[in-house]
Amino acid sequence: MPIETKPLTPAVGAEKPAPTAVIEKPAAAVGGTETPALPGPTSEIPAAAPAAETKPAVVPTENPFPHIALLLPLQSAIFGSAADAVQQGVFAAANYKRQPLPVRVYSNFDENTNVVAIYRQAIANGARAVVGPLTRSGVSALAAEQDIPVPTLALNTVESQTAKPLYFFGMAVETEARQVAQLARQHGLHQAIIITTRSQLSQRMQSAFEEEWSGPGRGILREIEFNNDSAVFADIADIADTMVFLAADAEKARLIRPYLSNKLPVYATSQIFVGNDNTLTNYDLNGIRFVDMPWLLQPDHAAVMIYPRTNPPLSADRERLYALGIDSFRLIQLMLANKINANLSLDGVSGQIQLSGHIFQRTAIPAIFVQGRAQLPNAPTTPIPQMFPDNTSNTP
Repeated sequence: MPIETKPLTPAVGAEKPAPTAVIEKPAAAVGGTETPALPGPTSEIPAAAPAAETKPAVVPTENPFPHIALLLPLQSAIFGSAADAVQQGVFAAANYKRQPLPVRVYSNFDENTNVVAIYRQAIANGARAVVGPLTRSGVSALAAEQDIPVPTLALNTVESQTAKPLYFFGMAVETEARQVAQLARQHGLHQAIIITTRSQLSQRMQSAFEEEWSGPGRGILREIEFNNDSAVFADIADIADTMVFLAADAEKARLIRPYLSNKLPVYATSQIFVGNDNTLTNYDLNGIRFVDMPWLLQPDHAAVMIYPRTNPPLSADRERLYALGIDSFRLIQLMLANKINANLSLDGVSGQIQLSGHIFQRTAIPAIFVQGRAQLPNAPTTPIPQMFPDNTSNTP
């Protein structure tokens, strides 16, 4: 089903759109200026202040019509690229089959200052459900809002006790770090060596892993901070029942891995995987186990095969956000149909999704680097083509 893009129509004499996926973008900003923050839905962004007690009257910008509101900071210099990947994923899911409600995009606002105002505007314009906002600060501001009248799916997770129809769904790296700890336990490992960097993201991964790892019969043997000095790994020995957790991104992991014994099982999060298109570079990651989405690792997955691939392909980080958009649209449809309960289990393109309180928790799938490629643990090894097939050696 094609998605039609229309300019915002005037309030007087506006036509009510047909029940197709109509994407409309407001012509004017709600106000405010962009506040710099770290990019990405897993970034640490200061929470915005709670909404004011007094609520001004919100006038519809046109004749209200029922729709799904998509709140994304597409105009943001910092978050625009990430927001666009989510939007593409939502459109892909909306186009899969005809939907009863159109999708309308609200994009010209600042998530640090205007989220509540744009949310109220969407409701006044007839929104029957809302997907967004995207950043942690925007989600924090919306979580503090008392009036959440329609099913709302925020695309990040924050600590919030709520009985409102507000649910959270995101790609928090802490969730993956906890899953890595669970995976290592399943593999019979009892001690951990944790390698971190000075980045804030690394510290968050470390804290989540340690919290999940703690328990009877398990301990943390060492914590090592890597600052581009390989000498810190000189005395790491092979110890039975011991694993290494790399709380690092791909760039740092590629520097660290060659200094670790192949006898030590090494684990990491999806932060180390940037795609299978650079086999020679990925050779430095051989043997590392990590977790990531079916969208990137399992092309024959039932849900993955349904939806179109991005064209041209995006970076691995943006592909993950595209998958988040697909699954967020599927979840908002379930919320509109009142099919959300504690027994929910959705086989998503971003992972297996289950509901815990008001948070949709995503379980990623395990993978391992073999011959410079990421693959499922039990998958057959993909042959690496000979680089110079015409050059044959003459053995005497």
